[in-house]
Amino acid sequence: MCGRYYRRSDKQRIGDAFNIADLPSSLILSEDYNVAPTTFQPVIRNDKETGDRELVLMRWGLVPFFTKQLSDVKGISTINARSEEIEKSRTWRTPFQKRRCLVPADGYYEWAHLDNRTKKPYAFKMRDDAPFAFAGLWDAWKDPGGEWLQSYSLITTDANELAADVIDRMPVILHRKDYDRWLERDSERPPLDLLRPFESEQMMKWACNPLVGSVKNNGPEMLNSA
Repeated sequence: MCGRYYRRSDKQRIGDAFNIADLPSSLILSEDYNVAPTTFQPVIRNDKETGDRELVLMRWGLVPFFTKQLSDVKGISTINARSEEIEKSRTWRTPFQKRRCLVPADGYYEWAHLDNRTKKPYAFKMRDDAPFAFAGLWDAWKDPGGEWLQSYSLITTDANELAADVIDRMPVILHRKDYDRWLERDSERPPLDLLRPFESEQMMKWACNPLVGSVKNNGPEMLNSA
């Protein structure tokens, strides 16, 4: 499971990295070194009318369109979608076919379980320190009052060699050359082949600040080596 990530990139850096021509002037993004579930974060998708990439805010933790009330989505059960279940589950099947997105990030965190009481956090990022994109799914849900909520999930797959000694899963990270294909709304065959571990040699990891375990802590010191 991937339950935390971080984003140093501001709106302009995201726009440049992901070729978004028209950035929303009303959207203000601050650095977030401890992105947590249920918070609203920047997500990239193709505009339904123009097909151009657009940057929007969505809630992390997908709320399926068929949900009756928000309390039905319990805990952190929908922050991640397992790649093995993505075509089988009612929650993920339609978003995978029609509503795929990029989730911009600069790195993410995982915890190694040393024993029943002790966990040790590790940070992961690209070796060249460039921003990257998780493979995401999104959906839109209308609450009983008629208000719309857009939300997203990160897809996970088997861990690569770098991550495997910490945890057995990792988020799917997409190559830049695959962004267009991932974002296509009307593709006949969803790109299931892209749901694979990212190459270990292009990434790095290190033991980071244990304070990242609390969502109350946020700042560049979260990345400090332990």
